[in-house]
Amino acid sequence: MPTLFVRLGLFLLAAASMWWSAEASGWLGRSSSPDGPGQLDTLTLPQAPDTLPQPRMYRVIGVGDIMLGTNYPSPSYLPPDDGAALLADVRDTLRQADVTFGNLEGTMFDQGGSPKTCKDPSVCYVFRTPSRYVQHLVDAGFDLLSLANNHSGDFGPEGRRQTMATLRQAGLAFAGLEGVCETVVIERAGKRWGLCAFAPNTGTCDLRNIPRAQALVRQLKEQADFVIVSFHGGAEGATHQHVPQRIENFHGENRGDVHAFAHAVVDAGADIVFGHGPHVTRAVELYNDRIIAYSLGNFCTYGRFSLAGPAGIAPILQVDIDEQGRFVAGQIIPTYQQKHHGPKFDPQGRVIQAIIELTRADFPDTPLDLLPNGQIKRRPVE
Repeated sequence: MPTLFVRLGLFLLAAASMWWSAEASGWLGRSSSPDGPGQLDTLTLPQAPDTLPQPRMYRVIGVGDIMLGTNYPSPSYLPPDDGAALLADVRDTLRQADVTFGNLEGTMFDQGGSPKTCKDPSVCYVFRTPSRYVQHLVDAGFDLLSLANNHSGDFGPEGRRQTMATLRQAGLAFAGLEGVCETVVIERAGKRWGLCAFAPNTGTCDLRNIPRAQALVRQLKEQADFVIVSFHGGAEGATHQHVPQRIENFHGENRGDVHAFAHAVVDAGADIVFGHGPHVTRAVELYNDRIIAYSLGNFCTYGRFSLAGPAGIAPILQVDIDEQGRFVAGQIIPTYQQKHHGPKFDPQGRVIQAIIELTRADFPDTPLDLLPNGQIKRRPVE
């Protein structure tokens, strides 16, 4: 019997010792009941958060050709009210991005320069938009503009110089002229964004010189967190909506192999590639986790552009990328134009259906799902 009592005492002593050790180490909770502090409670563990922190995403909007009206050869080609209503319908949408891009088709200044001469006036136009119209681009939230196109030289070197001065004074960044403004870097949303732009036209960074284009992209990648590449290339019109994956010749000009170019600049470090130039919309493609839009069409082109059929519809392309520049999701926002007004939202969504059909035909294996509501999603890996 004494031995039993001794054993019982040793057991109670060990239990008390274990409780004291646990209390000191803190893994036992303390009761907050009215009975007072010190009462033993249940094990307390930290609560897991309801949701994990979401990775940061960045939103970029790209649109195609912009020409807000021209006073050459006649002021009759300018819009009413100095173009105040041209971008009114889409302004708020364009501003809902970290960076908004467009292609400035033509010059933007007031006096001087020599208009180019056209061998064939039926296919050649000269554009000069008044410098005061730059405020419409500022109000619409544009950050980056391409000058690499066949109309940036419509009034020669002086027209280009004054256009750059107009944009610079308005706080808009631009790129695309060889030896003059080949690249540019801006800061938005706490990141550095680089732009380089290319075209097959004299005075621009040459779309057809792919090794040189890759060198510029690599150089820009060392200066910027994200790199956007713009190109103005390919044949024009309703019969050239497909990407042929070869050199395109149009009106006797080599307009480049836009497919080879786009893949090459992505290989060199581009995160987003925005194409324009054909005056119609083309397919989209996902290549090495980067989005390529082969043509964004005529976005806001008043007065002198043909807007018949597929030339009159165009997307506002919204792209979301992650911290590494990889495509996460997108949205095609459909717009249309007519001769007497700028872009308006298209309730019929015609350009969405066009991009779906063109992408299925030209890039059937690209890992994208394009939905009828305009959403662009990465296809799940099987």
